[in-house]
Amino acid sequence: MNQEKKNQNWFSCLLNYASGSKNKLIGSVILSMISVVSGVIPYYCMYKIIDEFILESINEDVILVWCGIALTAYFVKVLLFGFSTGLSHYAAYHILEKLRIEVADRFLHAPLGEVTAHSIGEIKNIMVDKIEDIEPPLAHMIPEGCGHIMLPMVSFISLLMIDWRIALASLVTVPFSFVCMMLTFQISGKNFDKYNTSNAYMNSTIVEYIEGIEVIKAFGRTGQSYEKYADAIQNYKTFVVKWMSSTWITMKLAFALFPSTMLGTLPVNLLLASRGTITASQAALCVMLSMSMVTSLAQLEVFGNSIKGVQMTVEELQTYLTMPELSEPLERSLLWGYDVELKNIHFSYTGNQSEEVLHGINLELPQGSFTALVGPSGGGKSTIAKLIARFWDVTDGEISIGGVNIKDMPLSQLADTVSFVTQENFLFRCSLKENIRLGNPQASDEEVFAAAKAAQCDEFILKLPQGYDTPAGEAGKRLSGGEKQRIAIARMILKNAPIVILDEATAFTDPENEEKIQKSISALTEGKTLLVIAHRLSTIKNADNIVVLENGNLLAQGKQEQLLMDCPLYNKMWNAHIGAKAWSVSSAKNIFEDSIITLQSNTRKGEFANV
Repeated sequence: MNQEKKNQNWFSCLLNYASGSKNKLIGSVILSMISVVSGVIPYYCMYKIIDEFILESINEDVILVWCGIALTAYFVKVLLFGFSTGLSHYAAYHILEKLRIEVADRFLHAPLGEVTAHSIGEIKNIMVDKIEDIEPPLAHMIPEGCGHIMLPMVSFISLLMIDWRIALASLVTVPFSFVCMMLTFQISGKNFDKYNTSNAYMNSTIVEYIEGIEVIKAFGRTGQSYEKYADAIQNYKTFVVKWMSSTWITMKLAFALFPSTMLGTLPVNLLLASRGTITASQAALCVMLSMSMVTSLAQLEVFGNSIKGVQMTVEELQTYLTMPELSEPLERSLLWGYDVELKNIHFSYTGNQSEEVLHGINLELPQGSFTALVGPSGGGKSTIAKLIARFWDVTDGEISIGGVNIKDMPLSQLADTVSFVTQENFLFRCSLKENIRLGNPQASDEEVFAAAKAAQCDEFILKLPQGYDTPAGEAGKRLSGGEKQRIAIARMILKNAPIVILDEATAFTDPENEEKIQKSISALTEGKTLLVIAHRLSTIKNADNIVVLENGNLLAQGKQEQLLMDCPLYNKMWNAHIGAKAWSVSSAKNIFEDSIITLQSNTRKGEFANV
């Protein structure tokens, strides 16, 4: 693809997001062009007044008429420029809105791996900073750029009408400035990708530093982490300064030469006037017309520099806007129940067969059954759960719900059918009540309170200053991991989906509330298809089917008693779990005290001097 076609594509792509405000953008361009051309009329008025002075036919009425026309033209110029700017800003922010919504929608419909492949700093940089940065060029470059192109053309044609030699002389510096501009773009173009990479790394480092400030302080790594943070900013600054320095000479020459129309116009103008080829008033008009081109040419040069930045941003946006989407039909599917079936499931996060994490999994979850996934870490338990929720698509095989392949269901229908609660729970920037209501946006306050009580949230929420209306940002600093987990469970209860997946959903629950939550989950998931991933085997010992996974393979499945006899791995895991529960507090205390004594002794010997 040649550069011209590429430039056309990114510009066309950008304008596609102006749908709904194209008429405003077109109107803004037309008003801008009329506004700029109106600015030439006062020069002509001045020319007529000078001409009348030379002809000695000047009088008060002539001056008033031409001054009135000039004032009216100037008023029209300012008024239309204001309307043009208003319309262009409306269109620009409309485009920004659609771009941000489109990127967010892509994230929503793309496989989870495609989203997590981009760092938080990179995503924040593109969705907040980069998109915002294209607003000034959009709001000014398109309408004002068209106007600033129109003005030199009108001035050039006017100069041609007076004398073609003066018109050509006004362009004498243009070839030299174009050479400098092309050199600038050539040097800069090589560094845009490096700039984006450096900027994204700096943003990621800043986000990491802020999000990890608690861990940094806890482990006394403020110096090391701050050094990494400071180095990222320092490296970014060094790169940008070096980049700007490499184009300083050519860029300044281009900015100096391009609008310097007087370098050619003035000497030719004076020469022709001295020979009588043009009149004194025409000479004055030529000088004014030549000077009128200066501002427009200088502004066009600024816009030309901005175009490259906008182009790079739009092309970078295409990385997100063209992310592969999970295919889905438009119509909802008719489900024959809510049983789940996995048929010969193979899956690789990278799509590379040699990096498969699941190898031919076959599994049935009958409607209303309680199935548990257990096994060593990295066995594929969470991956299976996320594949059922279709966070990714399987590499090979098929997952069906109610006899329908989940790929043949709209994502909205699948989301209504499956509830998913994980260890990592996120509170949004709204009240705790609204955080719970996310499970069912149409739920009444009474239903929200009932779900919170069922999830054992009511007691700790009511202790907060504003109760259920406490902002999650404020509450998040006060809530424990177990309390946040219970809010997530309350969402699930309120959603009331027929299929429930719990991925270590009670991992952070304190012992005194774990039994209550287990009972509430059991009662509220009665009749539902329940899939639980658990490391505490006592919580799933009564499951209808316990599935043991190891290294992406289904090792065994059955009830507790059967697995204890037939599956050595499960038997080992169960004994380890029972042994851990039997571990007494007094033993723990003795071990802890012995460890402290040993640590103090080694410290005195200098063995931990560098800790």
